[in-house]
Amino acid sequence: MKKIWNKWRENSRYREVSKVCIPLVMSMAATMVMEFTDRIFLSNYSVNAISAALPAGVTAFLCMTFLGGIGGYVTVFIAQYYGAGKNQQIGIALWQGLYFCLFAGVVLFTLSLTATGPLFLLAGHPPEVRVLEEIYFNILCRGAILHVTAQTISGFFTGRGMTRPVMLCNIIGMMVNIPLDYALINGVWGLPEMGIAGAGLATVISWAVIVLLLIPLIFTRENDRLYHIYQGSPFNLGIFLRLMRFGIPGSLQFSLDIFAFTFFILMVGRLGREELAASNIVIAISSLAFMPALGFSQGISSLVGQALGRGRPQQAKYATWSGIHLLLTYTLFLNFFLIFTPEVIIALFIPQGQMRSGMPQLLSSVPICSVSLPSTYAWMFFT
Repeated sequence: MKKIWNKWRENSRYREVSKVCIPLVMSMAATMVMEFTDRIFLSNYSVNAISAALPAGVTAFLCMTFLGGIGGYVTVFIAQYYGAGKNQQIGIALWQGLYFCLFAGVVLFTLSLTATGPLFLLAGHPPEVRVLEEIYFNILCRGAILHVTAQTISGFFTGRGMTRPVMLCNIIGMMVNIPLDYALINGVWGLPEMGIAGAGLATVISWAVIVLLLIPLIFTRENDRLYHIYQGSPFNLGIFLRLMRFGIPGSLQFSLDIFAFTFFILMVGRLGREELAASNIVIAISSLAFMPALGFSQGISSLVGQALGRGRPQQAKYATWSGIHLLLTYTLFLNFFLIFTPEVIIALFIPQGQMRSGMPQLLSSVPICSVSLPSTYAWMFFT
């Protein structure tokens, strides 16, 4: 036993995993904060808005997750090329991801034009909620090419273990999103009151900010010299097909999880407006658990890819288990917080002066501490 412990201490990679993963967790935290505050603003704006935001948002997220996961798989390619010292292949891989982003943008825009009405009509939600669902879904899908692009080009940094630029760009996007979200939803600071449409527009603008910040950091002369960023721009059918071959199954795993969430939420909407609103808030709270897990997943994917590129699979194994241990520690503390102080976080979603209304009473009976463990455990083994 002591021999095993000493071997683990010698080979564990907690410091390296933390260095790579924590900035990615912070990036995911920025995304989580945007979504979290979005839900808070909408819940204080109207019950219809918060009821519509979840089914429309999670349905759009399902589409973006599948396509963004494929584009984002360039992270693994870049990690392996970087680990193997094949730096000139990095630009080629990045460009194949960008070509896929164009395809994804066309698919998402077409989906918004053709599927929005029939999809939410089939869901059978109240008419006043369905109208808002269609508005929110349309805005997110039409701007989703920016989200897919941000996820794809982030792989240039993540694949090489340089995660701080991604973190900083996402934090700046969050800082733009939150005040813009509040202003466009409620109509303050001279901006129009747009309700749920304002929430969607603010999200799309924040995606654009992130992309505009990342592009000049990537497309530089120095990066072109080292990684063929400009020289790798021609379409490469071989690498593109490899991206599809590995990216589609890799993205499909998480997409199936999101599909289960989506189906559940669409069915809950048939029960009533308040039930749908409560589910929205509970899932927003559950994001405190699974969004950091996504950050660890991306970081560990990068470390595993680099280790395999160097021909050292044992390093990949120790990086994976080190990440799992760190994530378990986070989950433990989060569950203590949710178990012993649930009223603190629920109170954020209750408008002042409505503490005695039906919706807060419904929320107070929801066991939110139960949502963090399953989602986090599922994501620990995604890598």
